[in-house]
Amino acid sequence: MAIKPGLGRKTSNKNPPILSHEFVIQNHADIISCVAMVFVVGLMNESTAAFASAFISLHHNVSGEDPSREQPYGKAYTYIAGIKDYCAIFFYTLTCIIMHAIIQEFVLDKISKKLHLSKFKLARFNESGQLVAFYLLSFVWGAHVLLKEGYLGQVAQLWEGFPDHPMSFLHKFYFVVQLAYYLHMLPELYFQKIKTKEEQQPKIVHSISGFTLIVLAYTLSFQRLALVLLTLHYFSELLSHVFQLIGVFDREERLAKLRVVNNAVFFLIRFATSVIGVLTLYYGIGGVRSLLALGGLIALQGYLVFSFITEQLRAKREAKKEAKREAKLALQTKKPAKTPKDKVKRKKESDLPEADQTSPSPIKQKLK
Repeated sequence: MAIKPGLGRKTSNKNPPILSHEFVIQNHADIISCVAMVFVVGLMNESTAAFASAFISLHHNVSGEDPSREQPYGKAYTYIAGIKDYCAIFFYTLTCIIMHAIIQEFVLDKISKKLHLSKFKLARFNESGQLVAFYLLSFVWGAHVLLKEGYLGQVAQLWEGFPDHPMSFLHKFYFVVQLAYYLHMLPELYFQKIKTKEEQQPKIVHSISGFTLIVLAYTLSFQRLALVLLTLHYFSELLSHVFQLIGVFDREERLAKLRVVNNAVFFLIRFATSVIGVLTLYYGIGGVRSLLALGGLIALQGYLVFSFITEQLRAKREAKKEAKREAKLALQTKKPAKTPKDKVKRKKESDLPEADQTSPSPIKQKLK
């Protein structure tokens, strides 16, 4: 019986050998779904429930009570960071790979087939489409936690009681999903068949840097500040990739006003991030650890601004080169226009008798 291709890849007439690279790539979502189901089924068995719950449930709670007669609604659990969180990160990394394949198969591939995009635009469309889904979810989730916990109304909560900052369920689960998403980018390089160094390097840097920075903030008790800064950052990135998607469908000339908005939001977010960082880490918390974190935060903002300006200048240079190339190609393909003298001469020759009209020489005819 032939194995049908599953999620996250294009169908092929030939079935690759089982356990070959092509087989794993074509069926990676189904394979990983089976692995994830092993942990879910493990919860149903009493002997394996404790082991499976380490990968699915959140641990290291410091307060909270289950519903009882005295408290029918119970008491909300609060959590801190711990070693068992990395088991949950592993499980939700598998979930991120599955969701990545679902979005690619049922949303992006169906849209791209109707658009008939070039190879370059198709790659940009797939990358920005995946990131827009992640940034939108992260921004809405982060904004919801900020409003629910009251961090926006009472900014002093960002540093009051530090480092004793227990997290609610949604707050902790937010960081687990963030770390899982950045970690899932690495195996996606293999599943998407990205082999060239030019394409791999920015994705690897994005994955490792994002995972490392969030892990540091999460384990060093800067979860509240990290939640605020990530929500702001994701709003800026969301606009940037939405405009990139618009650029796939529309002309670059019409995106000039949108790029101005994107640039303004980017620099505004960088400024707001620096102000909140100084207010929280320098004036609010203080200490050597906070000053080191503040130095790293300011350096990161400077690097992002430098990279943004460099990218904008590079894009302008490439746009000018492309415009010159297109203009040169248009001049080469354009046929020379016929002058009025040529038209009059041809008309006069057509009016003459056939014997008097110019004809090719006998030598040229023999050569032909």
